[in-house]
Amino acid sequence: MTLEFLFYLAAGACAGGFVNGLAGFGTSLFALGWWLQVMPPVQAVAISLVMSVASGLQGVVLVHRSIDWRRLSRFMIPAVIGVPIGIGFLADVNPMHLKLVVAGFLILYGGFFAFRRSLPKLTRPTPVIDMGVGFIGGILGAIGGLSGALPTMWCSMRPWSKMEQRAVLQPFNVVILSLATGLLWIKGGYDLETTLSIAAAFPVTLISAQVGITVFKRLTDDHFRRLLIVLMLISGLVLLLRELPWDVFTNG
Repeated sequence: MTLEFLFYLAAGACAGGFVNGLAGFGTSLFALGWWLQVMPPVQAVAISLVMSVASGLQGVVLVHRSIDWRRLSRFMIPAVIGVPIGIGFLADVNPMHLKLVVAGFLILYGGFFAFRRSLPKLTRPTPVIDMGVGFIGGILGAIGGLSGALPTMWCSMRPWSKMEQRAVLQPFNVVILSLATGLLWIKGGYDLETTLSIAAAFPVTLISAQVGITVFKRLTDDHFRRLLIVLMLISGLVLLLRELPWDVFTNG
């Protein structure tokens, strides 16, 4: 490993770990931009999945007392069902097009609510919609690694405390991304070089996630909801910039 490679690896691990510790999602979105500069996409995604699970597990420990298992199961069970369906769609769906659509929704939603004084608050129980959100999240996680996009949008509209929101988002993402990690491992995505990179990035991710968790503890419930919305806007912009076919513009 060169010094340049180690720098980009550490920078991505630091950014991804901190954001996951702070918000409960976003490792891949904020780490891949660094890692794709010095490694092929499959290797970058393989590392990001492991780092997402590693930093996410710390967040699960943080909120384990706040987990409402009945509420979580409404999201989780349909999501697990959606994962193999998403895998089946891989041959028929263009992942880039899907990511651009998701990026558009994130930008519209985050941009609309980021600068409003009053945030949306849906107070009535919506078990059927919760199940649908979880199911689609599982499909998106299998197709494009975007399991947290729709659940994060939905949870930010609920009048839940920051611990209640995170008690849904964090376990949800850890389970779905663990399944994705297992599928990639079965396909041979973890060779020696990737494993060594994971070993190097692991401590940086864990420490950065702890820093993010420390900041999370200092946020009020309203500040956390606003943070989620702003991060959705940023995530959408990052995803859009990464997935746009820039060669079309440069060549034409």
